[in-house]
Amino acid sequence: MKKYLNNLPEEVKDLMRLAGKVASQNNMPAYLVGGFVRDLLLGLPNLDLDIVVEGDGVKFAQDFAHRLKAKITCHRQFGTATINLGRNLKIDIASARCEYYPEAAHLPVVRPGNLKDDLKRRDFTINTIAISINQKDRGRLIDFFHGKEDLHHKKIRILHDLSFIDDPTRIFRAIRFEQRFNFKIEPNTLKCLSQALAQEMLTKVQPQRIRDEIILILKEDRPIRLIKRMEQLISFKFVHPRLYISENIHRFLESIQRQIKWFKKNYPERRPLDVWLVYFMGLLEHLKLSQVKVICARFAFRRGETKRILNYKKLKARFILNLKKKKIKPSQIFQKLEPLSYEVIIIIKAKFKDKLIHKRIADFFEIYNGMRIVISGADLQRLGVSPGPYYQKIFSQVLNAKLNGRLRSREEELALIKKLIRNK
Repeated sequence: MKKYLNNLPEEVKDLMRLAGKVASQNNMPAYLVGGFVRDLLLGLPNLDLDIVVEGDGVKFAQDFAHRLKAKITCHRQFGTATINLGRNLKIDIASARCEYYPEAAHLPVVRPGNLKDDLKRRDFTINTIAISINQKDRGRLIDFFHGKEDLHHKKIRILHDLSFIDDPTRIFRAIRFEQRFNFKIEPNTLKCLSQALAQEMLTKVQPQRIRDEIILILKEDRPIRLIKRMEQLISFKFVHPRLYISENIHRFLESIQRQIKWFKKNYPERRPLDVWLVYFMGLLEHLKLSQVKVICARFAFRRGETKRILNYKKLKARFILNLKKKKIKPSQIFQKLEPLSYEVIIIIKAKFKDKLIHKRIADFFEIYNGMRIVISGADLQRLGVSPGPYYQKIFSQVLNAKLNGRLRSREEELALIKKLIRNK
């Protein structure tokens, strides 16, 4: 295993050596675990380091952070801490724990344990592999549950038959890992998954936890594959009884994918899209506004997320008809699109194949979005205009003139203001 550690960036190797020193001096054995180890063995980049400590993980983390002169966030009640080093590099540290589930689909009760106890808590064998970072046996692979073998054979396997009963959200993670790595859910795991669904275990999970799993699925690099697999294995009835993925929805999602790529390629400097939200709006395409409101409330989406979802559902046919009129001024395009989020604009472009609509949206991103006037309230005051509602009216008229190509300089903006004041 040392060869895997030796292939890490020098900065990460230095961190592991220091962590091993801290472990030795505090007499707290420490191990790399979880997704970092899995991806290391698969040869995939991952700089989110997970360390499990047999002992007081928070005390270990505080000592480690002090030596790194880094910021630390501690959650002593959970025995966990996070050290954020910037440059997309962070370290999660936890005390080794064992757990049991007092009731199906409820959060577990945890207590201190050893490394094997901690690894036994995990969802799939491929996430149970550990690597020692202790000075005496640095690089030793620890694989109690044959995770490395399942990695080699590309299998998603649960650790015990009640895994999906204990935590039904593992159903989503099974699909996510299967599709991300191009693995297969092995037969017994698939059988246990189906049994959990037959017992309607997803209905016993807090909706917010399901929401978080849906978001993670839609954030994957190839979300359409995951959506198809989810529809095949579990359907989307757990979101809403009327939600299903038809062929039309599949085509719509593929169109969304193309438009997301178009936006990323052409406007990399703009605010990044909440890609998952665009796909989620696409999934809800067949549902009525009232049904979508129920979903947003039930799953407790954030206010900004709910607003964008509902803004799309509230769009009227007249809005689209006006947007594709042959004779429409740039200022009118701006007035229609500027109040909408990027996510709503992208899904409009995905839904409607009209060339004029596509051109108007491209013009909006290329020219109009973010266009501002140069003059300010101070200029109006110098011209004798008292502060008040009239300011906004003037600014709006000047901006419209600039959008329509009538103004090209500060002087022309001021000239128009003087004209507006005279004609007031």
